[in-house]
Amino acid sequence: MAQPNTPMIIPKKSQEGIVQFIKQCKELNTKHWNIRNQMMKVDRAYMRETDFTAEQSKAKASNNLGDATKYQNITVPVVLPQVEAAVTYQASVFLTGSPLFGVVSDPKTMDQAMQLETVIDDQATKGGWSAEFIKFFRDCFKYNLGAMEVVWQRKVTAALETDLSFDTKNARPKETIWEGNGIKRLDLYNTFWDTRCAPVDVPLKAEYAGYIELLSRIALKQFIQELPDKLVDNVIAAFETGVVNDDFFIPQLNPDALEDVNIRASSNWLAWAGLGGEQKIAYKDMYEVTTIYARILPSDFGLRVPAPNTPQVWKFIIINGQTLIYAERQTNAHGLLPILVAQPNEDGLGYQTKSLATNVTPIQQITSAMWNSIIAARRRAISDRGIYDPSRVDSAHINSENPSAKIPVRPAAYGKPVSDAYFPIPFRDDQSSILMQETGSLMGMADMISGQNKARQGQFVKGNKTLHEFSTVMSNANGRDQLCSILLEAQFFTPLKEILKVNILQYQGGISLFNRETGTPINIDPVALRKSVLEFKVSDGLTPSDKLVNADALQVAMQVIGSSPVISQQYNMGPLFSYFLKTQGARIQEFEKSKEQIAFEQAMAQWQQAVAQMSEAFKGMDPAQVQEMMKTLPPQPTPEQYNYNPAGNDPFTAGPKVENRQYNIQNQITNSRTQ
Repeated sequence: MAQPNTPMIIPKKSQEGIVQFIKQCKELNTKHWNIRNQMMKVDRAYMRETDFTAEQSKAKASNNLGDATKYQNITVPVVLPQVEAAVTYQASVFLTGSPLFGVVSDPKTMDQAMQLETVIDDQATKGGWSAEFIKFFRDCFKYNLGAMEVVWQRKVTAALETDLSFDTKNARPKETIWEGNGIKRLDLYNTFWDTRCAPVDVPLKAEYAGYIELLSRIALKQFIQELPDKLVDNVIAAFETGVVNDDFFIPQLNPDALEDVNIRASSNWLAWAGLGGEQKIAYKDMYEVTTIYARILPSDFGLRVPAPNTPQVWKFIIINGQTLIYAERQTNAHGLLPILVAQPNEDGLGYQTKSLATNVTPIQQITSAMWNSIIAARRRAISDRGIYDPSRVDSAHINSENPSAKIPVRPAAYGKPVSDAYFPIPFRDDQSSILMQETGSLMGMADMISGQNKARQGQFVKGNKTLHEFSTVMSNANGRDQLCSILLEAQFFTPLKEILKVNILQYQGGISLFNRETGTPINIDPVALRKSVLEFKVSDGLTPSDKLVNADALQVAMQVIGSSPVISQQYNMGPLFSYFLKTQGARIQEFEKSKEQIAFEQAMAQWQQAVAQMSEAFKGMDPAQVQEMMKTLPPQPTPEQYNYNPAGNDPFTAGPKVENRQYNIQNQITNSRTQ
């Protein structure tokens, strides 16, 4: 199996240059654009955590203390349902198929196609690709940006085997190396790339793309241990290096979060355990791990490698922004940076294009303002406004929060009517009902912006449409989402599938994997896969296999072939039928008759026909004559003559015995004489 990467020994001076290069890459993103601030605005709108007014804080604190008489301000949910409806549609398109990515090919390479499909399905199951894609879709519709890393990775896993020398009752774990495509959604708060090119052009044109992760001491040890090759001399220095720039960013969005993530990030476990003075290595609390893929000229960094003046893709990993622990040249056949960036609303304006969440945020703000005016009216309704004479009544008594408090008058009011000291202003609310109606209209504007409708969001809509009319309306309502799916397919899923396929063809080794569709183990032959590299097409929910092979046209063609004897003589109908059903997800190839079985059954049918014809001539004949004529019959065919094993033909149970299907000559003769 080919090695996926080419690790190098990096001189100290080159290491310093690489570390400085990575620092500059990160600073370019944090200094020249405000992506983090903009994403925090979107996330707060999505979570409805944008109200920081003193009135809201007091009302919320009173409610938390059990005072239910205080009205909190309302943030009308507009952003969240719009985003989730869009995520749900894309998930239904791309993630509901089984397997996640199907494979079709030329009929001559169907076996290799099944091997490739089995490998992809196994990697998707073990890697939890569906969960990563859902988070990716949510980023796309919240920020109009989504990033994923697609790399060939190696992991240490455990295999169970029976060790007779150890224990015959229990299996003993054995460490093995699992290799396969890994897909990971990247946190955009801590992802950076070359913004001089369009987001969708990052894999092909960008000079760099990377991300930052926060790892604990144990997590970092495991991470470094699983690296195939590392700069061993720098490992101890990496553990002892403290954070310099604090590049990892944790947004504070939810004031009611279950845990303060910043406190967790600074936990000193060694100090808690009292082991701080006993360690040979001065470990830190947490570590920032920066992984970057860069398209560089090796000669710029003094790297002595072949073709140093030719652009090459390299992978670097540094700890806490200071210590380089990993450097390798990427030898992938696809030649791309393995970080894909998608932009579902791409109009040619690059980073100025608004996301779905940003487009509907003003609707959420104005509808929230309208509803909060209704809340203000409710607050006004349970209180009152009035005009009072401060010389007769104290203001502290007028504004008392005790609803049953008595209001004393000052001595100046003695002997005068109390009604002259206070005049209430009547409360009138003429706008609340109007605002409620206008809110519905504004929510409809949000649906117009996103292309959604109430039925798409699971809400009941009254109407007198027939089922056909409703289906037509819903199919037209999907148009905007389908347009987004087509764009995602072109800019993201097409290169993704190409990277998956090329990585498997380049690095996959021989292994036996279980195919969930057929329910049988499949032996993966990497040599056969590579020979068929140009034959495969990988499908997904938007371009399923029936579209790739034009299933409708194939079905019509099969009907024409079946009804035309002349045409059917030119094709093998059995394999053609199996191929058609395989493109539709059905696997019936294992039920096809072998050539030996077909030859045996044809010979058996001819022999039975000859016996049947002769039995007609036996009517009324003497038994001696019948026995004499029986000698002229050809011998009965046997499976052995055609290398056919009936017991091994049935994929589920042993086949029926041949003698049970053979023609009983004696019974026919007896029946003929009886007649």
